[in-house]
Amino acid sequence: MENKYRYLAKKRIENRFTYDDMAHILNISKPYYWQLENKKRNLSYKMAINIANVFKLKPDELFYNEEKQG
Repeated sequence: MENKYRYLAKKRIENRFTYDDMAHILNISKPYYWQLENKKRNLSYKMAINIANVFKLKPDELFYNEEKQG
């Protein structure tokens, strides 16, 4: 399960997004986004959908696909 957070960070960096960029796109604060990506806050399904949409992926592809995360 920890891999999903590393994959999220990887996708953010690949797309040249900063924490600020992601927070702005998602209409949340930078600390809130940082906490999500660093396992300090629980990820809701709605937020998983919103984040996946940023990368044009389905939530399962971004957060629950072990093949892509490995």
